[in-house]
This record gives sequence, structure tokens and C-alpha cells, in this order.
Amino acid sequence: MQLSFLKKPISQHEGMRFPKGFLAFGRNIGIKDDTLDFGVVFSEIPCQAAAVFTRNNYPGSPILVGREHIKSGKAQAIVVNSKNSNVATGERGIEDAKDMCRATAQSLGIEPNLVIPSSTGVIGVPLPMDKIIPACLISKQFLKEANLTEFADAILTTDTKRKVSFYELEHDNRTGVIFGIAKGAGMIEPNMATMLSFIFSDFVPESDNLQAILKRVVDKTYNCLTIDSDTSTSDTVVLLASGQSGTIPEEQFEIGLLEVAKDLTKMIARDGEGATKLIELKVSNAKDEKQAKKIGKSILNSPLVKTAVYGGDPNWGRFVMAVGKVFDELIPYEGLEIFVGGISVKGADTDTKIKLSNYLKTNEFIEICVQLGTGNSEVCLWSCDLTEDYIKENAYYTT
Repeated sequence: MQLSFLKKPISQHEGMRFPKGFLAFGRNIGIKDDTLDFGVVFSEIPCQAAAVFTRNNYPGSPILVGREHIKSGKAQAIVVNSKNSNVATGERGIEDAKDMCRATAQSLGIEPNLVIPSSTGVIGVPLPMDKIIPACLISKQFLKEANLTEFADAILTTDTKRKVSFYELEHDNRTGVIFGIAKGAGMIEPNMATMLSFIFSDFVPESDNLQAILKRVVDKTYNCLTIDSDTSTSDTVVLLASGQSGTIPEEQFEIGLLEVAKDLTKMIARDGEGATKLIELKVSNAKDEKQAKKIGKSILNSPLVKTAVYGGDPNWGRFVMAVGKVFDELIPYEGLEIFVGGISVKGADTDTKIKLSNYLKTNEFIEICVQLGTGNSEVCLWSCDLTEDYIKENAYYTT
């Protein structure tokens, strides 16, 4: 029977659907303040698992432990604390991450290597283990069904809103759900920000290619996202597929996973620290995807481009500059085309500049298309504008 898709509700809609067999909670344990700062997700059965982690040369201790645990391709629980990233904490940090897994596993009655740890927050400060370990040891008593949104709230730091998305599927008269959670607002340019994303499914693909599927999806979504060009030490994407609803064709599973990941990517970009606008950039007619992504990141990471979008400044030359500064990708100027909100802006006259300024000032979703004229490849990327509030947020982050 060919799979058919049910209507995907809008993210965070009251008609939210959850995958079967996943229990979760989020709670405050006093790491920094009185907001939620600790959470666990537990699957009733071991899951097929895949993950992609940061490429920063100084990864957090939970990354090092998570890489080891995910090698088996199996996982059953995730434990996360916010407000402290457990990064640049040496051997102590690694042991702390392992202890989080051991204590959580003890509470849940599973093996420690089936637990994936994660931490997010300030870098260079040891975890308050006197608060975290007791919380891990009583995890089981807080678990509830259909409670993934509470967990989503517990992993937030400078985010201003919860980020969740889901895709409901049907196959062979069985329904299932792919449910995704993310956090991230600053220090974001994934290379697999501080970005964490956890995705859960009660369908499992018929193939044994979960890691390959996740990597392809990450390359089209999270790795096409940038807020400020800073690759976090803690970037993590974890996918757990339990199979409680059965198996599903790989292609159909990947379509659903891609929709969830793309949705979450846009939410992160829209919630960038201090952001007022979501930017979607399509780089087309490139010689290959590598060239398209390189040019796209150059445009979206340019402070001059991002501030122009914020202020509604019709300075189209900034786009040309951002393309041209990629010195190892020569793009002939004659074939370069730039559209903002459908307006052709290369060589814009006064009337066009007025239209461009009005578009930038009156829209919160900014569409940019850059045609390179060097081939047939296309990539879509996402970011946000750069405002005074980004400076304020990060100038006084720890004070």
C-alpha cells in the first residue's frame, strides 16, 4: 500500500500529535534561576538511533560521550540540562556527562550507553552536579505521556519561544508521528548553535539507513542555517525511531523528517537573538551545491547585509560585495542576478530603491534570490536580520 500523508497541522497547534511510546518531562532544579532547566525523554522500547554533532574543534563533554553512545545505533533516553553547557571543563566535564547518563539509566532501569546526554548554556563553568545527579536519579517519577512540549521548554536558554514541529503519517492503515524539538537563538552556524534538536518517531524506515537519512536531511536544513556565523561547541541533532507503529518506506520517512527539520530550522532563524525578520535565501544557477551554499553563507553572514535588511536600507551593492568576497568562487558579474521580494535590484535606479526599501521595512519574512549563472544547482538557506538587541543580548550574557 502506498503511503499517504495526512494534513500536517501548523506547529504548536492545539491539535498536536505525539509519537507512541515516548514519555518526557521538564522541570526546574535550580541550575541558574526558577525557569525549567532539566529534562528527560524516555522510550518504552530501545530505538534505532542516529545523531549529528558539532564540528567545532572544542566540542562539549556531552558531545564526546554522545558520540560514543550513538555508535551502537541504539538509544532509549535523552537527558538534557540547560543554563550550563559543560564545555571547556576537561576530564571533570566528561565524567560529569557520564555520571548524568549512569544516574538517569539507574532511574529508568536501562543501560547507561542507551542514554544520550546534552547540555546547553554558558561555556567554561562546571556543572552543578549536586543538583543534577539527584534530579537524574528520580527521573522516572516525573515522566508523562504526550509531554514532549514540557521537555522542549526545559532546554531553552536565550530563546523567546518553544520550538516544536510534527508530521503525521499513515502507512498500511497505521498512523504514526515524527515529532521534532529544537532550541537555539545565538552562536549558530551548524556544521554537522547553540543549537540542539531532538526528533522522535514511532515509525522506523524499512531500510537500515537511519544515519544516512538524518545526514541528508541535516545538510538540507540545519546546515543551511546561520544566525551569526559562530559554530557552537554543543550543536546536536539526535533522531530516535522506535518502530512502535511499524516500518515505513525510507523515501516517505525522509520526506516527513525533512518537513519537520525544515520547520524547526525556520523557527530557529526567526527567533535569532534580537531578530525582527526571517530571511529565506535561494541561491540558484550555481555550478554545484557546495558553491551555492558557500555564496549563500557569505551573504547571510554579512553584517552589512543583515543590518540593511533590518533597517530597510536599499543598498543592493552589499549583496554584490558578499558574493564577490568569496575569493575562491569567481562569479561573472554579467551573469549575476539578485532579487529581493521579487524585485530585481542589481543596478537599481531610484524608483527601484524606493520599492526595495518599502519591501524590507514592511515585511517580517524577507525572500532573496541570487542567481549565479554558473550552473543548475540550487540551495535554500535561512537566517535573520542583525539588530541592536543582538549586541545587548551577547554583550551582557554572563553579567
